[in-house]
Amino acid sequence: MVDFSMSAPRQAARPPKQARKLKRRRLYDTWFKRLGQFAILTSLLMLITLLGSIFSLASSAFSKHYLQLELRPTAEKVLPEGASDQATIATNVGAFNELARDALAKRFPDAKRELAAVRDLSDLFTQLAVLPMAKRVASEGQLGQSATYRIALAADLDLYLKGRVTKEHILPWPDDAPRLPTPGAAAFVLSGDFAALRASLPGDPPSDLGSPETASLLIGYGGYVYRARALSETRLIAEKLATVGGDLASPAELRFIETPPAQRNVSDRQIAWMRALLAEGNIVRQPNWDLIASADSTYPELAGALAAIVGSLLTMLVTGGLAIPIGIMAALYLEEFARNTRTTVFIEANINNLAAVPSIVFGLLGAAVFLNIFGLARSAPLLGGLVLALLTLPTVIIASRAALRAVPTSIREAALSIGASRVQTVFHHVLPLAAPGILTGGIIGMARALGETAPLLLIGMVAFVAEVPNGLSDEATALPVLIYKWSTGSERAWEPMTAAIIVVLLVFMVLMNATAVYLRQRFGRRL
Repeated sequence: MVDFSMSAPRQAARPPKQARKLKRRRLYDTWFKRLGQFAILTSLLMLITLLGSIFSLASSAFSKHYLQLELRPTAEKVLPEGASDQATIATNVGAFNELARDALAKRFPDAKRELAAVRDLSDLFTQLAVLPMAKRVASEGQLGQSATYRIALAADLDLYLKGRVTKEHILPWPDDAPRLPTPGAAAFVLSGDFAALRASLPGDPPSDLGSPETASLLIGYGGYVYRARALSETRLIAEKLATVGGDLASPAELRFIETPPAQRNVSDRQIAWMRALLAEGNIVRQPNWDLIASADSTYPELAGALAAIVGSLLTMLVTGGLAIPIGIMAALYLEEFARNTRTTVFIEANINNLAAVPSIVFGLLGAAVFLNIFGLARSAPLLGGLVLALLTLPTVIIASRAALRAVPTSIREAALSIGASRVQTVFHHVLPLAAPGILTGGIIGMARALGETAPLLLIGMVAFVAEVPNGLSDEATALPVLIYKWSTGSERAWEPMTAAIIVVLLVFMVLMNATAVYLRQRFGRRL
């Protein structure tokens, strides 16, 4: 009787040498897979770290603090003698500055008594910060009417309120400390046990406080703010810093400011004033629409990127209008019509070489040819677009040739076999199939041009532009150049502003790459 049941085939034993080779090969495969995963993970971590640092720094620039004042602009205060037109009101910045500072001086009467206090009051906002208020009064005809106006705080004060200037520690007045004297005195001296109070302060503050080189200890109670001049374990000496008003029955509060006044641009008196205004609701934090709705300014709190955004769009319009059609036509000729001669090989080699040339060389070429020979307007979108078109052209040609080369030869042969001409074959069959790759290459080339800085610096687009350009020949700048310009600013407030503009530029980059992916999928499904 024969057993026909199925049994698993017996695997022949491998020789030991072959088994070792197979084991080593599988080990190599596993290690290569792990290295690839490690490389991808490392790249993602670096990208997340980069984006996280940029967004964390830029987060504070997307909002800013405004000072809200109830003002009544009258013709006697904001109009020069004999003038009554709206243009005069809208540009009379000095009068509106005086109006706002008088209102603050009434709120804090101590500001009129010494020169340092007057200077601190004047530094709460910059001179041009009242320009929106002047334009509002002129356009809405609010002369003689009381209204609430918003004035952007100075950049350093804005950073302080966002917690980016110094660390602060707010403590209650200890129960076991001596009782504070009646508020209102110019200074006071208390003797008693202050060991617990000193122990509650961070670090080990020196006994001599209140100098520009030491930390500050502010004592607020009864509508006044005092600054400690000395604090030992047995004695406290303090002097009156500001009269802030408010709730006179509120408990005493200690505010310990770690950074010495000499190392920050915000004085102790300004801190006392702002905390009082903040408690009253006269300082508000709102979205910083000026970042994308205003042109550049010398003051960080008033600066915006609108002129750079419009300049970049106009520059990309010229770049795309020249580089993409010329690049596609050049790729079609070289790939489909040109003969394989020495001249063609020479042209192809030089196109590949141009794609690897540093971008600053194209800036030198544009400055030498378009500026010196053709005499085009300096720092204009037309000039920037021409230079970036030269930079983008090799990339578009190479990407378009690769897309055309990816079309199967059978498509061409089938079209020619049914009587189509060479031109009909290329434009009716080959080009539609290669369109997704060509469009992708063109948009990626444009994205590279959008982020270029060096060529634009050499043709003068680094100039300060306070007006939005209206045409291709107007003076303009671009987003990468604005990033370079703001990053070199001496004030600390330019750092978050620079990071915010980097975010705006990244958004444009992502949108362009997303457009490339969408067009590729759209045309790919259609074909």
